[in-house]
Amino acid sequence: MKQYLFTIILTASITFALTWAVWRLSLKFKLYPGIRERDVHKTPTPRLGGIAMFIGIAAAILISAANPFFERMWSPPQTLWSILGAALLIAVIGVIDDLWDLDWMIKLAAQFLAAGIITAGGGLQILSLPVGDMILVSPWVSISITMFAIVVVMNAVNFIDGLDGLVAGVCLIANGVFFVYAYMLTRDSGATSYFNLATFLAAVLIGACIGFLPLNWTPAKLFMGDSGALVLGLLMATSAIALTGQGNAFNPEQFGRSQLLGAFIPIVLPLVIVMLPLLDFGLAVFRRMRAGKSPFSPDRKHLHHRMLDVGHHARDAVLIFYAWTAVISLSVLLMYIGTRQDWPGGYLVGVGFGVVGVAACLVVTLMPPKRRPAASDTPKSSVSSPTLEPK
Repeated sequence: MKQYLFTIILTASITFALTWAVWRLSLKFKLYPGIRERDVHKTPTPRLGGIAMFIGIAAAILISAANPFFERMWSPPQTLWSILGAALLIAVIGVIDDLWDLDWMIKLAAQFLAAGIITAGGGLQILSLPVGDMILVSPWVSISITMFAIVVVMNAVNFIDGLDGLVAGVCLIANGVFFVYAYMLTRDSGATSYFNLATFLAAVLIGACIGFLPLNWTPAKLFMGDSGALVLGLLMATSAIALTGQGNAFNPEQFGRSQLLGAFIPIVLPLVIVMLPLLDFGLAVFRRMRAGKSPFSPDRKHLHHRMLDVGHHARDAVLIFYAWTAVISLSVLLMYIGTRQDWPGGYLVGVGFGVVGVAACLVVTLMPPKRRPAASDTPKSSVSSPTLEPK
């Protein structure tokens, strides 16, 4: 655990220092776009924070090569080099788009290329599902499903990038829960070492979000842009695949027949931690296609926009998103912990927590302040920048 804590602190420190540097340089050279009609913020704000996040993540990964504790991760080395290469591609494409606006088809092609680098080059694929002996027999089916999953998560994470601190905070909570889960799952499986790639990537993402959030919290001085949100989504999907999709998937036998629910947690929790982004992404695609528009056409009907429209202050809306993410992900984590106990019905602890938490979140979400915020109340630095939507 000390090595993981060191990784979190290292990544956070590097990211924070670089975030401050990118912010200062962006202001000096006026590297910020104009205000769009659907944007919430009113003051032009740099959105190159993803550069700092990527460099912080890359530095932590490269430094790990000199740490004997992470030696297994670099043997063979092509997996991590593929992850770094894919993340670099996405970061570069994101920066170009944030500065000069790329066509959505170019961005989508780059995303599939990055996913292909990880699956074909790095060998990270959904080879099996952690339920019994369910195995994907066709390599092409495995590669296709894996690439599609990575691209969907990347866009889902970026679609909620609409308010100060929203994506960084949601990803911090989600990866924090996933880190604990991956660590416990490895421990409970009887592995000789508590190390695995999924846990390491989660630790790195936690550090990157911690380092970036101070300058991104309302009123934000810097946005992460597409380069940051897409890299976060890419690595979150990769860490989930590294844990659940490889040949070391966990099956019902190790949970006990009386605790069959535990066998499904490895599938459920990685999906749950990105449930809000996936929900917003799915609703946006459905809404636009039903209206006869491109699924990537811009609008102002994302979940965070709707919360502002019903009367929530921007900061309150962000905190509500945090609460939903924490409640949903922690309830599944507690269900997993409950299935590992010797007493019957242990998973009911997580169920009870989830029911109470969801009820509380619903009340807060559906009962905004009586006074609608004036235009001056809206933080001037909140922004909406969905991945593939034309600028």
